[in-house]
Amino acid sequence: MDEKTLLRLAKTHGTPLVVVDHKVLRENYAQFRKYLPRVQAYYAVKANPAPEIVRTFHDAGASFDVASVAEFLTVHENIKDLPEEQRQNFIWDRIIYANPIKAAETLEQLDPYKPLVTYDNYEEVIKIGRHAPHAGLVLRLGVPNTGSMVELSSKFGASPGEAVDLIAFARNNKLEVEGLSFHVGSQCTNIQNYIQALQLASSVFSEARTLGVELKLLDIGGGFPAHYDDTVPAFRTLARVINRELDRLFPQPIEILAEPGRFLVASAATAVAQIIGKAVRGGKLCYYVNDGVYQTFSGVIFDHCQYPLKSFKNGPTQICSVFGPTCDALDTISLAEELPDMDLGDFVYAQNIGAYSAASSTYFNGFPPARVVHVNQ
Repeated sequence: MDEKTLLRLAKTHGTPLVVVDHKVLRENYAQFRKYLPRVQAYYAVKANPAPEIVRTFHDAGASFDVASVAEFLTVHENIKDLPEEQRQNFIWDRIIYANPIKAAETLEQLDPYKPLVTYDNYEEVIKIGRHAPHAGLVLRLGVPNTGSMVELSSKFGASPGEAVDLIAFARNNKLEVEGLSFHVGSQCTNIQNYIQALQLASSVFSEARTLGVELKLLDIGGGFPAHYDDTVPAFRTLARVINRELDRLFPQPIEILAEPGRFLVASAATAVAQIIGKAVRGGKLCYYVNDGVYQTFSGVIFDHCQYPLKSFKNGPTQICSVFGPTCDALDTISLAEELPDMDLGDFVYAQNIGAYSAASSTYFNGFPPARVVHVNQ
């Protein structure tokens, strides 16, 4: 989004401000579908659960990956214009509850909708059988996460060696296993993670077949990298390799799902903050802004991500520190930003901040989350 528009919106709505451009959301979704035409995109709602974003992806034809009852209800509320029968079909065909560990109460709330849910251990099978017997199951495999920004396989995923036993155990508990899933780690730029995961999943498909189990779907998870900078490989390059392996290892009619989150929303939002303090400490210029890691910049802490700040002013730059508004020293946005000399009241902005940012905002110290403005809806 151009600087003139950002400044106008900041002066109109105040700061801190997050501007979400729905034109970019639609472009990102179209790019995903273009380069992975066989893969149905299940938007990972946790990346940014704003109802407006859910609605835009629904209208574009997306499906949804949810990981809590709240996220499920956000999607459910945004498809309520569908007739009841179509809504149930949408829930079965277009929503996957992809959190492998679920509270019993959660399963009881989901069961009337006959959901598709993931699992990765024996206790979860017993729990699902008791509290959500109408669910369809997807077994999540643990796969390599080497080089991904956020590693997930240490927390979730069954060993490929026990996969078939877990499938058989679910069937013995009168539950239907529809397929497999995996996650190569968030912001994955290592294509070998996908190649190895697809090969592991293919082996499990073949082994299950020897037991008379024909798995119907493969969920290749998320991890598709947002283009934060030019060190990130082009998405089409990653997609070319994935398509080749899918066609080789998983011929139709096997259904292929994916759970893109960051890829779809990261580049669609820009944060604008205002300078509320300025000091020199240890010879370094320090700026204090009215947004921070407890609000929009939470990804600095929780997502291992940096969001370079830009000034609306031109001029010589220097290495600066930038801090958020709270009294906690943890509230540090950056210790090495290239910024010009600015005045109190001036604005700065950060691009590519649509994923895992405002979604994790808090009211710590009494500072509220940034206002969110949606444009080009």
